Amino acid sequence: MTLNPSRLKEVCNQVIELATETAVFLRTECENFDLSKIEHKGARDLVSYVDKEAEKKIVKRLSEILPEAGFVTEEGTVEQATNGLRWVIDPLDGTTNFLHKLPPFSISIALLDDEEILVGVVYEVNLKECFHAYKGGGAFMNGKVINVSPIPTLEESLIVAGFPYNVEDKVDAYFEILKEMVKTTHGIRRLGSAAVDLAYVACGRFNAYFEFNLKIWDIAAGILIVREAGGTVTDFTGGNGFLYGKEL
Repeated sequence: MTLNPSRLKEVCNQVIELATETAVFLRTECENFDLSKIEHKGARDLVSYVDKEAEKKIVKRLSEILPEAGFVTEEGTVEQATNGLRWVIDPLDGTTNFLHKLPPFSISIALLDDEEILVGVVYEVNLKECFHAYKGGGAFMNGKVINVSPIPTLEESLIVAGFPYNVEDKVDAYFEILKEMVKTTHGIRRLGSAAVDLAYVACGRFNAYFEFNLKIWDIAAGILIVREAGGTVTDFTGGNGFLYGKEL
């Protein structure tokens, strides 16, 4: 790890401040957004100028916080790094919700050193809830310590899941999981922001979460927050192939 704990805490606080400011921009744009300005990255994968402008604002500030760090960003507005110290950014996780003025949607910012996640901040824009963690420092929401739920069984659990955009090759397997979960849990919810799903597991609102076809910018910050809140993160086989393995 290239940054000591006191420096990680300082960096985390700076990212919280940045996320809070960016959330103001997102709320303002949401109120006035024109649906005719939607762009399509895929059949169900939407983007707008808001995603791109938010990303540019975030990248500019993070470049000042840690000039030595590279970037991995969803919208690709900056040169992408593949290893070393780098920021992993989703400037607007839950774009479809945002475009339809439907909560939740969020900002997700993580700092990685190779595969080690050092800092994670998820800011849910509508409720103004900031979930954050730095490695070894615990997990927090708006400055208060959070922990995962102590509930030990599926029968007592509320589960959150995502419906991935490119699920055609996994439809049968996906609905088999859903069918089993409906039978054996309190229920399943689908919110539309993977970063928020993870944050809500970290603070105990949900007891578990699963999804296919995730990208690193969807999950990096949330993974650290869940871990620092006492939770466990694996791929579908119980292994560690979740950061790039597209199952969590």
